[in-house]
Amino acid sequence: MSNVFESIKRGMEEAIAHQKGKKTGVTVYKPTKVDVKKVREMTGLTQEKFAATFGISLGTLRHWERGDRTPHGPALVLLNVIERDPAVVLRILTRRRAA
Repeated sequence: MSNVFESIKRGMEEAIAHQKGKKTGVTVYKPTKVDVKKVREMTGLTQEKFAATFGISLGTLRHWERGDRTPHGPALVLLNVIERDPAVVLRILTRRRAA
């Protein structure tokens, strides 16, 4: 149990140091901004199909495309993945699972 506590303590100390701007071993991934309309168009899907395929509300997608709002968090990561290789993502999502 002591090892678990020490590990958690080290992690917290590292996180605090990183937050204060000190150099640590922390690697931070910051997904790049994406042009949501361009990403959707790369898939060849309509707004309705894109939203349904990726579990995004149609209203949210429209806001993103107009620039009223911007995606963040997991949605931004997903959009970055789709932008990289839309055909692969669509193939994985539409592949039928073996029974």
